[in-house]
Amino acid sequence: MAPDSSIPQGPRHVAIIMDGNGRWAQSRGRPRLFGHHAGAKRVKEIVRACVPLNVKYLTIYAFSTENWKRTQSEVAGLMSLFRQYIRKEARNLQKEGVRVRFIGDRMKLDKKLQSLMDELEELTSENTKVNLTIAINYGGRDEVARAIKRMAFDIQDGKVAPETVDEQTLTGYLDTHVLPDPDLVIRTSGEARISNFLLWQSAYAEYEFVDTLWPDFSEEEFQKVVNSYGSRNRRFGAVSA
Repeated sequence: MAPDSSIPQGPRHVAIIMDGNGRWAQSRGRPRLFGHHAGAKRVKEIVRACVPLNVKYLTIYAFSTENWKRTQSEVAGLMSLFRQYIRKEARNLQKEGVRVRFIGDRMKLDKKLQSLMDELEELTSENTKVNLTIAINYGGRDEVARAIKRMAFDIQDGKVAPETVDEQTLTGYLDTHVLPDPDLVIRTSGEARISNFLLWQSAYAEYEFVDTLWPDFSEEEFQKVVNSYGSRNRRFGAVSA
């Protein structure tokens, strides 16, 4: 049953396509990785901003299945940044009550990074203040394809009857099966496309495309976008009374 759209309320789950790190750095005459480091610092501030805004779930797009096409040096630098971020922030995330999950296909990531991801998920598994989901080696189409493959094996093994398969069945095989669908998806940097992010889950999400590059996306701007969500009329395919 769809929520009562007549009652203004803030988003419970916000997803962000964090775009613009490279351009931010290049506009300052710095290498692209300088922008990615600045972007990582911005993540910390936005996570903290979720608490007073009552945003319980935050999902960020850190590295897509298509990002492997970038230069070898940039990809290597990003993987190093992910490892550094986890090592440096693990205890802070635990202390601040943030539960961390990772979505995406981990098998292509190096074993050390996979191990750090597992450890951080375990360390923060009891936290409830904010649920932070980080998408690494994630693509919406890839996620659905992997989900269908797992479901096909279960059908083959007799665990699922084909005639019972519906939307909820497939949802249960997605990386995000324990998360609510996003209410609001934000993309920074002025680009107006969804870039293969949470395709299934965002079927009825509200979108906000902002011109600000991610390292400059302040807590104040985040608050403004979140607050504006309450004025939207979400009908979920129905007609307003």
